[in-house]
Amino acid sequence: MKKKPFAGISIALAAMIFIVICVTGCSNLGYYWQNTQGHLAVMNAAKPVQEWLDDAQTPDAIKRRLALSQRIREFASRELALPSNASYRRYADLKRNAVVWNVVAAPLFSLQLKTWCFAAVGCVGYRGYYNEADAKLEAERVKAEGFEVNVYGVPAYSTLGYMNWAGGDPLLSTFIGYPEGELARMIFHELAHQVLYVKDDTMFNESFATAVERLGGQQWLAQNGSEAARKEYEAFDSKRREFRTLTLRTRERLAQVYKQNTAIAGKESAQSATESIANQKLQVMQQLRDEYAQLKTSWSGFAGYDRFIANANNASLGAQAAYDELVPQFEAVFEKKGKNWKEFYQAIQSITPLPKDERRKALLAMTQ
Repeated sequence: MKKKPFAGISIALAAMIFIVICVTGCSNLGYYWQNTQGHLAVMNAAKPVQEWLDDAQTPDAIKRRLALSQRIREFASRELALPSNASYRRYADLKRNAVVWNVVAAPLFSLQLKTWCFAAVGCVGYRGYYNEADAKLEAERVKAEGFEVNVYGVPAYSTLGYMNWAGGDPLLSTFIGYPEGELARMIFHELAHQVLYVKDDTMFNESFATAVERLGGQQWLAQNGSEAARKEYEAFDSKRREFRTLTLRTRERLAQVYKQNTAIAGKESAQSATESIANQKLQVMQQLRDEYAQLKTSWSGFAGYDRFIANANNASLGAQAAYDELVPQFEAVFEKKGKNWKEFYQAIQSITPLPKDERRKALLAMTQ
């Protein structure tokens, strides 16, 4: 069973708008152009699901997954009040294991992600590439600036509904084979971005979409999933919850260590104190690896998070926080609204115009 990597917002959306407004001499034109080409290639590869179902050359296993995806898609709009539009009614076989590769970065003594700013979508905590080699080159460039970096494959992204006139966001071969519960979560997550998107607030956007996917996925399985699908989901999700608890504990430990770095800034003893903090950081990271090894002993050979642990650093842990940090608060608001999806969306949308700090406080107040 595959671990679902972080999904995200389409940088291609920004790219296409940028190409229209950019004037001669505009910086980053090459980056935007490769993203525009990459997105258009994905769109061109997509065909209506029914065409794939009618094609005798389509493998039966893919036909079954596509048929399931359409039942999930209808459920999303009917039961979860997610948009009913052209998205996820077409399918593209990309013949690769990711649609884009994201670069994330964070300072040596901070979990705060570096941000990149784009037309239309604002500033986000990652930079996406349709070519893995290009992503790795960017990672090396940012690393040379003194950041810790991480590159990871992304199975899906959202164009926020702006491309529905052109066929919408398609289902992709990068995730169509996910187990039933994970496939449902993926579709719900990406559709949630069409309900709500706030410029310059990656954590708010991704935590909201993650809350929708979790709650919606549970509802789908409870109402439509087979006993086998529910058991399969619980077996994986229990490990995912344990892993998130472990990494949250690590982020909290690191945050405490990094507070010391802020406190010593400008003092004569800064160099020796910084060395002490670096050693404490190493101890925390070793503790993460040791606790993960212990956790795995109860997982019957499951090794889905081995790569994450092997490459764990401020960047990867900071990226994970963006998708997890505010989820409990969003879930609490959902409960407060009587599990009414429309009222939940309206409540969250009502605080989006607020400045970031006030938005956080308003979200927390909703849970009281």
